[in-house]
Amino acid sequence: MTRYSPATRRHLLKMMAAAAPLGVAAPFALQMATLGSAAAQTVPTSYKALVCIFLFGGNDSHNMVLATDSDSWGRYFAARNTGNDPIALMPPGTAPAAVGSVSPVTARTVTRSTPEFLGGVLPITPRTPNPVPAGTNASSRSFALHPALSPLVQGAASPWSAGRLAILANVGPLIVPTTKAQYSTRSVSLPPNLMSHNDQVSIWQSGAAEGAKRGWGGLMADSMLAQNGSSAVFTAVSANGNAVFLAGNTAVQYQINTSAQPAILPNAASGSTLYGSQTAARTLAESIRDVSGTSLFAQDHAGMTRRAMDSAQALNTAFASGPAASISAPSNYTNPVTGAVEANSLATQLMTVARSVAAATALGVTRQVFFVGLGGFDTHDNQNTTHTNLMGKLAHAMAYFDGVLGNIGGLNMRGSVTTFTMSDFGRTFTSNGDGTDHAWGGHQLIMGGAVRGRDVFGQFPTVGVDRAGFSNPDMSGNILIPTTSVYQVGSTLGKWFGLADAQLLTIFPNLGSFSRRDLGFMV
Repeated sequence: MTRYSPATRRHLLKMMAAAAPLGVAAPFALQMATLGSAAAQTVPTSYKALVCIFLFGGNDSHNMVLATDSDSWGRYFAARNTGNDPIALMPPGTAPAAVGSVSPVTARTVTRSTPEFLGGVLPITPRTPNPVPAGTNASSRSFALHPALSPLVQGAASPWSAGRLAILANVGPLIVPTTKAQYSTRSVSLPPNLMSHNDQVSIWQSGAAEGAKRGWGGLMADSMLAQNGSSAVFTAVSANGNAVFLAGNTAVQYQINTSAQPAILPNAASGSTLYGSQTAARTLAESIRDVSGTSLFAQDHAGMTRRAMDSAQALNTAFASGPAASISAPSNYTNPVTGAVEANSLATQLMTVARSVAAATALGVTRQVFFVGLGGFDTHDNQNTTHTNLMGKLAHAMAYFDGVLGNIGGLNMRGSVTTFTMSDFGRTFTSNGDGTDHAWGGHQLIMGGAVRGRDVFGQFPTVGVDRAGFSNPDMSGNILIPTTSVYQVGSTLGKWFGLADAQLLTIFPNLGSFSRRDLGFMV
């Protein structure tokens, strides 16, 4: 007869408690998985969280992260300084130009909506030199970020300067490693419906086209429900509505709003009076929570309602006092193009996430996965004004989040929280006149105290479209073919989060096609 240690028995009880919110209908398979894994896992003692920032619409990362060596910059500027409203950013070291002046770079009159108004891109120096692509004339590589991302890179305390921000180069959904020739001939399996918004949003979040039922954030949460015990309901949390990313086999995403009381309670059940009567209010609350009826359906419904009300009350209480209540709101956001003060919904969502992190001890959770988002990135037109503002909002929100995580109740929580961006797809390298169109691969940002920051991970692509005497190995037409799979990124994050190789291969079935499952960007 197998003997179990007290620690193993405690772990088993925790996993059973995690399944309790599912009610009597918890799948038998889940119970068997609980028994099978009880002896193989240990309960982590430290808090960790993953925060996904989804940039809805397809971010033009060609203008977010740029190669600035002379060869790369020449090809970039030639491709984008065209059309009715050129979208090429200005080279590093270019001073912001006054409205109405004539740009010494482009010889056109400057307005607030032209790139000359912003000044040059912001130089960054990665710790590790990125290899020079074959077939180019560059002797070395250099890089820069969009001017509106200055809160992330300027100043010694900024995430980049302090080593808490890194770049993931040329990432996208890949079923198998894919070359330009293989993509052109369709000789390998490709993700379905490339460049379709709905499908690619779903593929990034779940690995399957629109209609997918499970996301990799939710599947990671499945494996961590037991660690959170009776508070397992708070394992997968969205501040941006319903997201397939957080849907697991057993984990159910908990949606919150961005108010001081993020969980909504039924007014009739939570009010102190009903029709002027305190007794009537208490009777109603007791009635809808009563699980003693003879109908199994009524019992299940009442049990679910009771759990929802109890969870909402626990979350609102945790937010109302202690470290969560002391989280400051983000500073005002100023549009870098217009100079107007605007709302920044992403910063507000990250404020709610920060409050959730601060409430983790009160709630009794040690592992959480969060989802937030920012829309508007489908920049077919008016890219100069739209994308610049979006980059400003992203930088404002991420810098704010990094700042508040540095002091939560006197603790530096940056090393416990890893934040990363995803987007539908990258955009075309060439301009369509005043914007860009749908493409495939693109660059992403990752931030946190456990990130090997101030570096570029993956192969930064060759820059430029094919022409006489030049064939870009990383681009077909004007779209980047990803050289790093989102599943490799997810696997690297999952390993840091505490998942075993076998669990990661289950969450990312195509992971076995890639030789590198850990990209090395986490400490």
